[in-house]
Amino acid sequence: MKPKVFLEFVEIKSLIASVLPFVLGSMYAYYNYHQLHLGYLLLFFVASSLFHMATNANDNYQDFLHAPRNDDNQEFLQETNVVGVNQISIGQARTITFGLAGISLIIGLWLVTQTGLPLLWMGIYSYAVGYFYAGGPKPISQGPFGEFFSGFTMGFMIFWIAVFINTYDTAAITWQSAFAVLIASGLAIFAISNIMLANNICDMDEDIALGRHTILYYLGKPVMLQVFAWSYVAGYACLVIAVIMGVLPKFSLLTLISIIPVWKNTRIFLHKQVKRETFTISIKNATLICLSFIVFMGLGLIFN
Repeated sequence: MKPKVFLEFVEIKSLIASVLPFVLGSMYAYYNYHQLHLGYLLLFFVASSLFHMATNANDNYQDFLHAPRNDDNQEFLQETNVVGVNQISIGQARTITFGLAGISLIIGLWLVTQTGLPLLWMGIYSYAVGYFYAGGPKPISQGPFGEFFSGFTMGFMIFWIAVFINTYDTAAITWQSAFAVLIASGLAIFAISNIMLANNICDMDEDIALGRHTILYYLGKPVMLQVFAWSYVAGYACLVIAVIMGVLPKFSLLTLISIIPVWKNTRIFLHKQVKRETFTISIKNATLICLSFIVFMGLGLIFN
């Protein structure tokens, strides 16, 4: 397989959606607990990145494998899905998917032996969501909860695991600490879930034709466009609350500056929802929000 095809198959461009929460979680750990385990952190970064690619690959080949073979879906099979477009065999797809996931699993299990069982339970949840997101008899991505699981798993769990790996030897996990991490990661959760939502909004007609009952099927496009816009508001509200709680530096509030370009982009998407033209707005918004968060949180660490 050519490198270009491989990178398209694993959707390498989407990797930023897991990289940014990883960085934010590490910064959160340093701000609140004043320590980092760089070696373990690097291994977790490798493991999470490999599994993210495996999940994307699994999503692509499962979509191709289970798409109805009729005249209505020929465009999807031959011109849209990366497996069909590049004539990737199912054997190749599975080898790459399980190969990436297997290496990630080995690294993850070793980290469990070094940091403790909480990481195992976090990992089991994450791997289960990663597989059942596109696999199994009723894939998560084809149901009404895809946005929740994508945002929560990538925005919160990656963030939380990064915190745990850096603090496993000094701070016990409590309901209070978990809630603080949840609020602090809220901005990333909503920004990432909106990527999935934007994808489903743009693909609504195609999804219905393929028998996928996403949240758009139940609530309709007008309602979910409002949810798309208000999700950003909820994320920024989480940021403010986290600063008030004292778990994020006050400099983090400068992230609110990103509201201006994010709102401008959101208005464009609310006006036009076309996959090839406006879907990337959700990715741009998530990147802009999380990068701003990282920059201003970094300033908070420096000047705290």
